[in-house]
Amino acid sequence: MPASFVLTKIIATVGPACADVTSLARLIEEGAHVFRINFSHGSFDDFHKALTNIREASRQTETPIGILGDLSGPKIRVKPVRENVIHLVTGDCLEFVDHGDETYRDENTDHIIVPTTYSPLVNEVHPGHRVLIDDGAIRTLATERITVDGKPRLVCRVIQPGPLSSKKGVNLPDSDISAPSLTEWDDQCVDWAIAHGVDYLALSFVRKADDIKLLKDQLRSKGRDNRALRSHTRLPIIAKIETPQAVRELNGILEECDGVMVARGDLGVEMDLAEVPVVQKRIISEAHHHGKPVIVATQMLQSMIEAAAPTRAEVSDAANAILDGADALMLSGETAVGKHGDQAVAVLRKVAAVTEQYDAPNHRAAAARPPKLSQASRYRTAALAHGVSVIVKDLDARFVVTWSELGGGARYLSQNRMTVPIIAVSSNEVALRQMCLMFGVTPVWMPRPEDSNVFVRQIDELLLNNKWSEQGQPVVIAKGEPIGTPGVTNKIRIHYVGDVCRLTWHAKEGE
Repeated sequence: MPASFVLTKIIATVGPACADVTSLARLIEEGAHVFRINFSHGSFDDFHKALTNIREASRQTETPIGILGDLSGPKIRVKPVRENVIHLVTGDCLEFVDHGDETYRDENTDHIIVPTTYSPLVNEVHPGHRVLIDDGAIRTLATERITVDGKPRLVCRVIQPGPLSSKKGVNLPDSDISAPSLTEWDDQCVDWAIAHGVDYLALSFVRKADDIKLLKDQLRSKGRDNRALRSHTRLPIIAKIETPQAVRELNGILEECDGVMVARGDLGVEMDLAEVPVVQKRIISEAHHHGKPVIVATQMLQSMIEAAAPTRAEVSDAANAILDGADALMLSGETAVGKHGDQAVAVLRKVAAVTEQYDAPNHRAAAARPPKLSQASRYRTAALAHGVSVIVKDLDARFVVTWSELGGGARYLSQNRMTVPIIAVSSNEVALRQMCLMFGVTPVWMPRPEDSNVFVRQIDELLLNNKWSEQGQPVVIAKGEPIGTPGVTNKIRIHYVGDVCRLTWHAKEGE
C-alpha cells in the first residue's frame, strides 16, 4: 500500500536541511503530504526558492503536495542586551519600560531595565500576572507599576532564574493585550502567499474569533475568500491554538477558521504542562464537533534532530495524538534542521499505519456519529457523506472514490473519519493540493470525464493498473450529476471493480 493511503496526514517544515528538490522528493516518498514554510525565518527570496522546489519535487514524484504558510504573529521580544548576557538569580527585579533600545543592569538600583518590542506591555500587564521569558526558561511575577521620570515601568520579580540574552521571546499568559494578530510583516506575507499560490495560511497568536475575521476580511478584499464564487477555491485559515485565551474562546474560533493547530510549544509555556495533554484532547474533540481538521504540532520526534531513531516516549506521544483523533501531525526542527528528516517522516508514517489499524474498530463506531454541526445543518452533501460511511461499513468496501471539483465533497467525506482511503479525483490542481490536509483523502488528478460511465471506467483502470484493488472488490463512489459541477454531490454508487454496477442510489435533489 502506498504511503499516501495512511489516513493521518504528515506535515514537514522546510528548512536548510531539506531545501533542495532531491531532499523534498525523498520526504514525499517517505510520506509527507504538506510542507510548511515558516514566515518567521528567512526572506521572500528564501520562501520563493522553497516553494519552487516543493512544486518541482511534487512534479517529479507525481504527487499533489500542499503548502502551508505559517504567519509569524506579534511575537514580543526583549531588546538587545548591552552585556550580551545577564545572569539572573531568584529575587532579581526587572523593570519593563516602554522606551529605550537596550536591556541593561542599572548600577544604582541593581535592577535590570528591559525595553521590549511591544511598548504597551508596561500598561497591559498587571500586578499578579506572570511574565515569562525565553519559552518560560525565565519566570517572573509582576509586583507593581511605578513611574520614573514621568514614564510608567512594570516591576517584576524573578521566581525562576536563568541567563537573559538579546531578543528572547516574552510570553504573557495572564494578560489580555491589544496587539493585533496580524503585523505589518504578516500583511506582506499574506500578499506573497496569495501571489504565489500557497495552499493554506496558519495564523499565529489567535486569541479570539475576531482575529480570524480580520484575516478573512483581508483575503476577501484580495479575492481569496468569496464564498459566493465557485470558480476557484478559498485560501483556508488554520488557527494556531497556543494561548490560554484561545483555549477559552475555542468554540468561537472554530466557527470562523478552516482548521486548528494544537501548538503545544507555546501552550506548554503559557499553561501548566500537566494540562497540555488534556487541552489537546479537548481541542481535537471540539474540532471534530465542528467538522474541522486538527494538526498536532511541536516536538513530535524532537530527538531525531540529532538521533537516527526516536525515543519510546516520542513514539507513544505520536500514537496517542492519532488515538486522540488528530488529522495531521507536524514535524518542525526534525525536518527543517534535523540530520534525519526522511527517517522522521518514515517513523511517523509507520506509527500512523500501526495505530490506525489498531484503532479501526473505534473509527467504525465513530462513523455512525458524524460531526454534530454538519448533521444539524441538514446539508445534502453532509448527509450523503454520512450515508457513504455507513455503506462502507456494511459492505467492508475497499475504497471510497469521489469526483470533488473544488474539494467540498472530499471534505465532508473526510469528516466522517472512515477506516478506508478516500480517493478524491479532480482536474483542479489547487483543490487537489488543499485536499492533502484532509484525513483519509488521497488526491488524484484526472481530466474531467465526459460522463459518469467514463468516470467509472477510469476509476477501474486507476485501481487495477496501480494494483490498489482486485477484480470484484467493492468500492463506494460519491459524485454529482452532471459530473464536475461544483457543489452538486448527489449520487452514491456501489461498484465492484471491473464489473457492472450492482446498485445505484440517487440522493434527493435540492439542499
